[in-house]
Amino acid sequence: MNEHDLLWAMLPDGLDAFFDVESFEKTDRIFRITLTEKNTVPAELPKQYRGKRVINTVFKPVTVDFFPIKGRKTEIILKRRRWRFEGVDTMLRRDIALCAEGTKLEKEFADFLKEFN
Repeated sequence: MNEHDLLWAMLPDGLDAFFDVESFEKTDRIFRITLTEKNTVPAELPKQYRGKRVINTVFKPVTVDFFPIKGRKTEIILKRRRWRFEGVDTMLRRDIALCAEGTKLEKEFADFLKEFN
């Protein structure tokens, strides 16, 4: 197992299908993993986007709190991609449900914390 495989093994299942590792930062207090969404337009497009040409993409970073690692706060920064299509006013983004509802906590981490309430 190489470093890349080890990192993906620690992250929530399925993220590697949609994201590439951009960077990893370690300080005395934090681990920060930055992932960039792949430039792959979702296969199932809503009707208004079908047959339209992608004219650009933009990123919207989202920070998700993850399980602490070795006493350090751990953040996953997801650079979420949004696609703009020719002739369509709204942008398209892939629906990836990673956070627990109403939080910025990764689902498994939120469930873990609920056990202490």
